[in-house]
Amino acid sequence: MNIAVVGTGYVGLVTGTCFAETGNNVFCVDIDANKVERMKNGEVPIYEPGLELLFERNTKQNRLHFTTDLKSAVDQAQIIFLALPTPPGEDGSADLSYILGVAKDLSKIITSYKVIVDKSTVPVGTAERVHAAITEGGLDASLFDVVSNPEFLREGVAVDDFMKPDRVVIGTNSEKARSLMKKLYEPFVRQGNPIYFMDERSAEMTKYAANSYLAMRISYMNEIANLCERVGANVDMVRIGMGSDNRIGKRFLFPGVGYGGSCFPKDVQALAKTAEEYNYDFKILKSVMQINTIQKTVLFKKIDAYYKGDLKGKHFAMWGLAFKPNTDDIREAPALFIIDELLEAGATITTFDPEAMPNVKRIYGDKVGFAKDEYDALVGADALIIVTEWNEFRTPEFEKLEKLTSKAIFDGRNLYDVAEMKGRGFYYSSIGREVIEG
Repeated sequence: MNIAVVGTGYVGLVTGTCFAETGNNVFCVDIDANKVERMKNGEVPIYEPGLELLFERNTKQNRLHFTTDLKSAVDQAQIIFLALPTPPGEDGSADLSYILGVAKDLSKIITSYKVIVDKSTVPVGTAERVHAAITEGGLDASLFDVVSNPEFLREGVAVDDFMKPDRVVIGTNSEKARSLMKKLYEPFVRQGNPIYFMDERSAEMTKYAANSYLAMRISYMNEIANLCERVGANVDMVRIGMGSDNRIGKRFLFPGVGYGGSCFPKDVQALAKTAEEYNYDFKILKSVMQINTIQKTVLFKKIDAYYKGDLKGKHFAMWGLAFKPNTDDIREAPALFIIDELLEAGATITTFDPEAMPNVKRIYGDKVGFAKDEYDALVGADALIIVTEWNEFRTPEFEKLEKLTSKAIFDGRNLYDVAEMKGRGFYYSSIGREVIEG
C-alpha cells in the first residue's frame, strides 16, 4: 500500500518506518526542510533502540521517502496518517492547530478517495472536527473518511511495540475505511493479538483513559512509598506483594521521582480539561497531577535536609537526565526540576546520561557540567543523585563511588538493595525505604 505520514516526530517516524518494514511504500512529510534533508542523507533525528536499523534498510530499499511536498505525498497515498504535535495549551487542553491546519490543506489537494487517520493523541471529538475542517474547505465527503487510530508506543521499546502490538485500536464507522485499515494492520497481528474496531469517540477516549490510568498507578505507588517511609515499611516488599495479585499485575508499580515524557503529563492534563468542558469534576486526575508535581521535589527535599538547608557551594554528580532509560527525551523529565532546585540553592552539578546530554545542554548551556561517563561525573562531587534507571547504573563499581566527599547517594529510582548498601559505608537515601546512615 502507499501511505503518507504527515509529521516526522517520535510517533510519525516510528510509524512510517515500521509500515515500510512490512512492504508498504511510505512518504513521510515534514515542513522542516533541514530535517527532511538530514533524513534523506540517512540521519535518524531521534534516539530509539532498533529504529536506525529499520530506517537504514527501508530507505536503501526505496520504501521510505522524505519530502516537504504534502501534495506529492497525498497524491500517491491511499491512507494519510496525521502524526502531528498536540502540545498542551495554557489551560491544559490539547492544541489542535497543527492537525486542523493540515486538514484544511488536505481539502484543497485530495482528488480521489483517501482514509485520513488521526495517529496523534487527540481529545474526544477530534475526528469530527477534522472531518468538518476538510468539508468546510470544499472537499466532498464521499472522497474521504476520518479514522482514529491512537498509538500505544513506549519510548525505548517503540519499535517492538509497533511491530508486535498487544492490540490495535481503530475508530471508524466506515466499512470502506475499516477494510483498508484491517488490511494495513494484519501483518502486525499474525500471532493473534486483536484489532479492536469501535466508533471514533471511543477510540479517542481509549488512548487518554489508558495513559491516565497508568499515570495514576505511578502516582499511587509514589504515595504508598512516601507513607512507607513514615511507617517503617519497605515499598519494594509492598510492590512485590501487590504485583503478585493477578487483578493488579506487576507493571507500573515502581515508585520514583514522578512521571515525565511527552505523553503522561499532557494526556492527563488534556483528559482533565475534557472533563471540565463537559462539566465533570474528575477528582482522581486532579490528584494524580498534584501528586506528580509534589513527587518531583521529593529527592531535592531529601538532599536539602541532609545538608541542613545549606547547599551553597555543594557540588553534585547526577546520573540520568532523560525521563526514562533508552531514550533521549527530556520533556517534563524530573531531572530538570531537580537541577533547577539545586541551581537556585547555589549548588553546582556535573551530569551524565548516555543519550540525553545534548538536549539538556541546549537548555542549560554551561550552567551545569557534562561528563564523559558516569565515573567522570563523580570528580569533586559531594554526593551522587540518581534520577534515571539506565542499566549501566545498576551495578556500579562502588569503590569508585567512594570518591564522593560525603559518601552520600540519593537514589530516585531504588536501584540498589538496601541490605547490601548497609555494609558499604554510604549514606543511602531512596524512595519508600529505610535510610542507611552509613
